[in-house]
Amino acid sequence: MGRGSEQSPHITQFPATRWSLIVRSSQRPTADSREALEILCSNYWYPLYAFARRQGEKVEDAMDLTQGFFARLLELQFLKDFDRERGRFRAFLLAAFRHHISNERDRQRAQKRGGRNRTFPLDMNDAERRYHMEPTDSLTPERIYERRWAMMLIDRALERLRLASRDSGQFDRLRAFLTGDPPGLSYSALASEMGISEGALKVVVHRLRRRFREFVREEIAETVAGPEEIGEEMRYLLSAVSL
Repeated sequence: MGRGSEQSPHITQFPATRWSLIVRSSQRPTADSREALEILCSNYWYPLYAFARRQGEKVEDAMDLTQGFFARLLELQFLKDFDRERGRFRAFLLAAFRHHISNERDRQRAQKRGGRNRTFPLDMNDAERRYHMEPTDSLTPERIYERRWAMMLIDRALERLRLASRDSGQFDRLRAFLTGDPPGLSYSALASEMGISEGALKVVVHRLRRRFREFVREEIAETVAGPEEIGEEMRYLLSAVSL
């Protein structure tokens, strides 16, 4: 799917993002709204899996809960039940997932899922590999969810920036500078290594940071209903990364 909707969030008319499209189409789903939801689900299912695992669910149960939830979500059933959570896809998704888990605990899971009949393809091996890399501290399931959500947005923005870079080797060298000046790395040493002046290097880093921030805003814009929510959501998610 192309990124025709990913215009600058600073323009006067807010573009029809995936989440705002889904919200407007909730009563009468369209092919476009389903495709938009499928893309969002494919991108952001892992934070929910991590949430379930941090709550104490076993691997198979967490996977079944996540897959069963998305099977229902793709039918747009939850959109009518959680109107108050529509503003941000992140908040809506967690509220809906909690509701799904609660319902599943009230009935026999095998009957509910038809004997682990998975209709939404997820990579369980990759999910567990990623989960075992999570911090082992006292982060709550909610904090793990928010942290993973934020990191996935940032990772997507970084990947877009890498693909847009004319020099992937240069991007890999400068990637550590995108979120601040990394300890142990100096502009002067790296500039000398790259054969450019320190001032020129700082200009390149400044431009990369500016474009990186734009890409992060665009990724966030796809998960909120209006432009007024982008700034607040961006500040909230960046704070979640620092937890």
